[in-house]
Amino acid sequence: MKKFFSVTKRFIQETDNPLLLLIIATSIFGVLMVYSATRFRLEDGQFIERDAVVMIIAAVAGIIVTLVISAIDYEFIMKLWPIIGGFCIVLMIITLIFGAAPEARPDSKCWLIIGNVYFQSSELVKIGYLITYSMHLELLRDKINNLTSIILLGVHAAIPIGLVVLTGDMGSALVFIIMTIGMLFFAGLHWGYFACGGLLLLAASPLIWMFVFSEYQKNRFLALFRPEQFTDESYQQLIGLNALGSGGFWGKGFTKGVYTQGGFVPERENDMIFTAIGEETGFFGCMIALGLLFLIVYKIIKTGKNTRDFSTQIFCYGIATMISAQVLINIGMCFMVLPVIGITLPFFSAGGSSTLCLYIGIGLVFSIYRFNRSREAVNFRLSRISTPFSEF
Repeated sequence: MKKFFSVTKRFIQETDNPLLLLIIATSIFGVLMVYSATRFRLEDGQFIERDAVVMIIAAVAGIIVTLVISAIDYEFIMKLWPIIGGFCIVLMIITLIFGAAPEARPDSKCWLIIGNVYFQSSELVKIGYLITYSMHLELLRDKINNLTSIILLGVHAAIPIGLVVLTGDMGSALVFIIMTIGMLFFAGLHWGYFACGGLLLLAASPLIWMFVFSEYQKNRFLALFRPEQFTDESYQQLIGLNALGSGGFWGKGFTKGVYTQGGFVPERENDMIFTAIGEETGFFGCMIALGLLFLIVYKIIKTGKNTRDFSTQIFCYGIATMISAQVLINIGMCFMVLPVIGITLPFFSAGGSSTLCLYIGIGLVFSIYRFNRSREAVNFRLSRISTPFSEF
């Protein structure tokens, strides 16, 4: 029993407890907002709606998964990158063949239906991609600016991004692209390559518009500039802006928002959760939510900065880029600066698969933190074999 308490104490001491408290606090905030955003759907005698239950289960399971992964040496996980990469490709091919599109996202055949559960494959593939691309960058670290290296890295990125695009999940594809750019930047790629990539993207934009985007996705873009013409596509964002503005500084109060409780904002528990935060907790609550997310990103970057391995440093920077990108895109959608493309707000939006997969990535960050700590030497003696420290 004494040994158990000693091991537990050491486990707690070596855990990044400030980051753990941050994600717990953020998850609780997110669960409360999902509960409020789905409360109007409650039937007589029902205490909590299904989406809120799924969110609670995903958050609790996610924290447990995070702590379990944190106890596994990250070097073992990173060395499995070829297997992880192959699994991700197979998963996306299966999704491409057997995937389903929910009613709210008819253009995106990117969910696998497992029983009564919708699982979004791209969320798990994001974490796998961060691992494989980080390891690839470490292998090419000394020759990253060679043309051959750029081609290989480009092919590596194109495979998952292309598969995600084929499923119709343009939002996730955009996050993959931003993650790739972020990791290449932190890995030291010359700025000239970024400039060339930007010019190529600009030149290809007409082709992307004509042959990649569906009519529904095009209308989402056009609705930003002509909302009166594209009323169906602009309604969600316009009513969301009204909800945000009505909250004022302090908000209407928890479960008191007219727009949120009336169910007027479509997908208010998912893509538009920030509108519920704004209406019911006001500008103050929005700043708290963004502050928590900022501190989480800061802690992840700090862990990456202190790691001894280049690959894990890039992984931490990559997951920080992923969270930051999703936050900026999601809020841009809610403020009608960007089109609605189905990007969730990390830790806040309802969705079991996105929440749980995010925690898997966070768990690896915890492992990197734990196994990069300076440990005290342990004095032990086993079968007449002693450490040099036994003399002291």
